[in-house]
Amino acid sequence: MLDPLDIAILGELQREGRLSNQELASRVAMSTSPCWRGVRQLEGYAAVLDRRKVGLGVLAFVRVQIDSHSEKEAKAFEADILGLEEVVACYSLAGEADFLLQVVAADLDAYADFAMTVIRRLPRIKAMQTSFVLKEIKPQRALPLKAQRPRSAATARRAAAQGATRPRRR
Repeated sequence: MLDPLDIAILGELQREGRLSNQELASRVAMSTSPCWRGVRQLEGYAAVLDRRKVGLGVLAFVRVQIDSHSEKEAKAFEADILGLEEVVACYSLAGEADFLLQVVAADLDAYADFAMTVIRRLPRIKAMQTSFVLKEIKPQRALPLKAQRPRSAATARRAAAQGATRPRRR
């Protein structure tokens, strides 16, 4: 479970991932050494790329229905999808479709080729339906920490001082 200081650190890093440790420590009202240790405990970096700048102009969501709803068949489908680089996300759904795939491609021809020669040829596919993204309004960038975020870094420090959080080695 994240404590209030973890949430404050993560919130700042999600807003501006290239903060220096000194600036981050200042923003979350910590000294630099404990802040650095806190970041190291929370680490898990990933670069956020603009898909268009790397030549991936098409973003599509593909709803997939599979033939069988057995756990074995679903796991086999999941294993097949994990090996497909063009599929950047996959979700198991409740409802009409069994899975939702997020797929990127250079252009419509590249997507059509991938859909027809790869996805449609996977075993267990009963039906698939594609929706193309015309405009990204709010792409995923940061997770909502508001529900857990303290009102301020000072509030986080007071809560920690009052023992409202588990002890941390920092």
